[in-house]
Amino acid sequence: MVVRKIRVLVVDDSVVIRRMLTEVLASDPEIEVVGFAANGRIGLQKIPQVNPDVVTLDIEMPELNGLETVSEIRKIWPKLPVIMFSTLTARGALATLDALSRGASDYVAKPANVGSVNAAQQRIREELIPKVKALAAAAMGIKPTRLVPTEPRRPLLGGGRTAVALAQGRRVELLAIGTSTGGPNALAALIGQLPANFPVPIVITQHMPPLFTRFLAERLTGLGGVRFGEGVNGAVLAPGTGWIAPGDWHMVLVRDGSVVRVRLNQDPPENSCRPAVDPLFRSAAEIYGAGTLAMVLTGMGQDGLRGCEHVRGVGGRIVVQDEASSVVWGMPGFVANAGLADAVLPLDRIAGELIQIINQSWRPQLGQPNSR
Repeated sequence: MVVRKIRVLVVDDSVVIRRMLTEVLASDPEIEVVGFAANGRIGLQKIPQVNPDVVTLDIEMPELNGLETVSEIRKIWPKLPVIMFSTLTARGALATLDALSRGASDYVAKPANVGSVNAAQQRIREELIPKVKALAAAAMGIKPTRLVPTEPRRPLLGGGRTAVALAQGRRVELLAIGTSTGGPNALAALIGQLPANFPVPIVITQHMPPLFTRFLAERLTGLGGVRFGEGVNGAVLAPGTGWIAPGDWHMVLVRDGSVVRVRLNQDPPENSCRPAVDPLFRSAAEIYGAGTLAMVLTGMGQDGLRGCEHVRGVGGRIVVQDEASSVVWGMPGFVANAGLADAVLPLDRIAGELIQIINQSWRPQLGQPNSR
């Protein structure tokens, strides 16, 4: 059977960048570049002509910029994967988060200070091609590779039984979240529904470069009652606060007397990621044991799988986002397929389930999810 190549439309006003992206994408036998556009207006005209599976989109362009273009794409092609190509600057980070909130699927940061054209191409190749393939596969309904469970599959709970079943045993003391592709929007949807009296600390690893994570923390703080910051060495975990692993640093937890603190390190990447979810989950399981509630949201790859094994090993609970509401069902899919998840839930039900789970193990009762 002949499998057709993934069709990519490149939209960028720079001839040099268009040429570089074309060379990088064409180096993979499973991908072909089917068109180019120098700005968003031309890009919108090209989409019905070349029928791409994925669009790469620059942010700063004349006539119609990337933010305006992604908004227009979503009006006409709501499911077409769009990857933003952004600069590693404060302005680029903010614009990228705006693009994601408007419906972009993911982003790749333009290489900076890499020393040569070959090094820049290699950096783009390592980041862009896996995302093109993952997003195209998700859009085409191609399932991620399934793991063979190493132990009998646990039943996946749902409906009214989920919260009661998950709350039995030690009370929840920590919410640890791992996510990647599609994560910023999923986190915004989830955090925006948490009440101001959320009684446990939240720690998050979102695959993102430096600068991006700081602005993500600021955005999440503005959504609800939980205050977020970019993780710093020595930060103390406390109820109603959250910490996000900073770009290019693993974030782990350590006990210091009567408190638990954040520790950052630049140990080698895990699952090709730094920050990675696995180190955070391992440290959470070591400190909080059965009081750990781990959550894996949308994302490509399988980061978080081994960490979830540690959480399961100490009796913690695990909730993952379902396939239908995920941009890419890689990270949560691997956990579910390995039989580690207690519950597989659509994104719009997760906040309510979290509150019910904690209500079963904490008194007084929490409030209801925010309506915003």
